[in-house]
Amino acid sequence: MATTIQQDVLQGGEFLIKDTTPGQTFIPEEMNEEQRMIRDTVKDFLLSEIIPNAKKIEKQEAGIAVSLLEKLAELGLLGTHMPQEYGGMEMDNNTNTIIAETMGPAGSFTVSYAAHIGIGMLPILYFGTEEQKQKYLPRLIAGELKAAYCLTEPGSGSDALAAKTRADLTAEGTHYVLNGQKMWISNAGFADIFIVFAKIGGDKFTGFIVERDTEGLTFGAEEDKMGIKGSSTRQVFFENVKVPTDNLLGEIGKGHLIAFNVLNIGRFKLGALCLGGAKMSADTAVKYAVERHQFNQPIANFGAIKHKLAEQAIRIFAGESTLYRVSNLLQEKAEELVAKGTSFAKAKLEGAEEYAIECSILKVAGSEILDYVVDETLQVHGGMGFSEEGTAARAYRDSRINRIYEGTNEINRLLMIDMLFKRALKGELDIVGPAWAVQKELASMPTNEPAEGPYGEEYKAIKDFKKIVLMVAGAAAKMQMDGKLNLKDEQEILMNVADMLTDLYLAESTLLRVEKLAGRSTNVPQEVYDAILRVFLHDVTARIQHTATDALASFAEGDLLRTMLMGLKRFTKYPPQNVKALRRQIADALIASNSYCL
Repeated sequence: MATTIQQDVLQGGEFLIKDTTPGQTFIPEEMNEEQRMIRDTVKDFLLSEIIPNAKKIEKQEAGIAVSLLEKLAELGLLGTHMPQEYGGMEMDNNTNTIIAETMGPAGSFTVSYAAHIGIGMLPILYFGTEEQKQKYLPRLIAGELKAAYCLTEPGSGSDALAAKTRADLTAEGTHYVLNGQKMWISNAGFADIFIVFAKIGGDKFTGFIVERDTEGLTFGAEEDKMGIKGSSTRQVFFENVKVPTDNLLGEIGKGHLIAFNVLNIGRFKLGALCLGGAKMSADTAVKYAVERHQFNQPIANFGAIKHKLAEQAIRIFAGESTLYRVSNLLQEKAEELVAKGTSFAKAKLEGAEEYAIECSILKVAGSEILDYVVDETLQVHGGMGFSEEGTAARAYRDSRINRIYEGTNEINRLLMIDMLFKRALKGELDIVGPAWAVQKELASMPTNEPAEGPYGEEYKAIKDFKKIVLMVAGAAAKMQMDGKLNLKDEQEILMNVADMLTDLYLAESTLLRVEKLAGRSTNVPQEVYDAILRVFLHDVTARIQHTATDALASFAEGDLLRTMLMGLKRFTKYPPQNVKALRRQIADALIASNSYCL
């Protein structure tokens, strides 16, 4: 099911300094027949097994999550991302993205599912010995074993390396003895194996595979959580837990490589799940708006409701466009590496590491899009939305966790810029040259080059957004080099740059998808896609101008500030749009289909 490798594939973060063409992206409308069949299989499972059992899942009725995981295993859906030699189906990344997005509306069961197939299984695939892979992966794929991931502790959340759990080698050298405590562990109530991080000798952060029946391993009660109530979340305690040395995972002292690299793909998957959930929530909002009558007409007729339905669709469409763009990058990178002789597991690992910036963007964007969508769906429902009888309230509660786990959105924003600068310092990404070119452009007279082509204004806007990010980031970096600024102490500025980088990437991804859709036969008129693009760029222009102004005024003053603000004005010339009319056009398409039809 592999696709042809594109030439000149951008490296991680290169989107800031290089252009992408629509032909270099994958869009969901390009699904082949096999991918559609797999999507339909997952959707059938969702509609027949998960949604009808939502209340049972919410109450964690005995064995419900385990039963669902085992049924997924029977369909082969716990191993679609795993090598065939261990019993997996070894499907390509785009197909696995389709599966993850389709599973998005599964509510709190997505936590059980994602923890098992992702952070529970991938550390063994990526870092396990061949013996460990042969011992555990076939049984995890078959659903015979369930997995959990133990990283967070009471005193170490975002600062994972501050963990206190300790591992000491026995005198015989046959076992490590673990002592400590982990918290917020998904699947802890039923998992059979745990990926655990502890410090050997109190300082060498290392991974271990720990089996549930090991003496000294105990569990706290189920946490009473605000949302995702249907997922098992417990503390895990280690009191002289003896783990065979054969179960040491990866290299001693290199546990951070496991923890952080697995989180890269976890962030990507989380973005996919969030966007899938957002689509169903938006679908619910459309249906309710059509059905609910007030003042002798459907509330869908009112402009205020149309604004909400359209804005939900615009944000989801932009996020989904970005999701499949990154999915294809991950796929092409893995194919390129495998063609050079790299193993399946290492190729997947290196691909996720290469696009770590993009994975963080997706995690932040996907979780915040979902938060917006479920909030507005609840609002469209009015008082009924606040009732637990429907789905709006549960979706609202379940959504909130996504901005916290897999690294908080604040941490991910900081990571984006940290990774960008580190790659620049290593010479892997040349942002100095393009940033200097922008500075020279600021000193020259502005030119009014006409925008050419059907999306000329949109492409010009994207180029200008890139110039703004380079201008702000470059000026801040120069201040640091001159000793006038220490960016480690300026998180607000870094967050500003991350927000602009995210807006830029989503805007470019949306443009690429809309242009690629032109001329294709779809259920939605091209004018609706064009309306989505124009509204999104209109709003991004305003956001980037505001965010860049905040950042520049934080560290520049006098003539320097005035020069850059003039440059900012020069680079935010995307024509104002009649967003009221365009949003109504988008909403009318949704209302006519009585569904989220994009």
